[in-house]
Formats: sequence, structure tokens, C-alpha cells
Amino acid sequence: MRDMSKLLRQVQRVQEEFARAQEALAQERVEATAGGGTVRVVADGHGRVLEVHIAPEVVDPTDVETLEDLVLAAVHQAQEQARLRAEERLRGLAGGFGLPGVLP
Repeated sequence: MRDMSKLLRQVQRVQEEFARAQEALAQERVEATAGGGTVRVVADGHGRVLEVHIAPEVVDPTDVETLEDLVLAAVHQAQEQARLRAEERLRGLAGGFGLPGVLP
């Protein structure tokens, strides 16, 4: 019975640490650029896009496709940075508890 109690305390501790890590990720910011910095995207640590900045000189009404491509590239880069940051922050929680495969 003591082992079960110890295990439950450990599970609760990991859940609390995980919740704190999730909260911290929501406060983190990652930034990515495309087109030599003409398009800049800011996302939180969960990969949610918070800001998109576009330099006026890259806006060409006759070539919207290029601007769309630049925005997508910056968004994808920001989301990847956020994913890596989250993985790094959460890796210790899952690994320390001995739960392989908990994180992607």
C-alpha cells in the first residue's frame, strides 16, 4: 500500500510540474523570419501565432503568391521552434517518470 501511495504522490508531482511547464510555454515567445526578415512571425511556446509583421516593401499586389509563401514559411518555422522548445522543456518530466513515448 505504501508503494501505491508513493506512486500516486509521484504522479501528482509530475502532473503539477507538467501544468507549470505548460503555463511557462504559454508565456514563451519564439520568432521566425522569411524573405530576409521581410516577414516576421511571433508565436508562443505552444506554437500559436501571436503576431505577423510584414515589411511594406514586400507587399506587391501583382505577386501575392510570393507574400503568401513567405508568411507560410515564417509560420512553419515559428511553429517548429515552439515544438522543439516544448519538447525540450517537457522531456525531463516524461523521462524522469519513466514514461517512454509520452511526448512526440
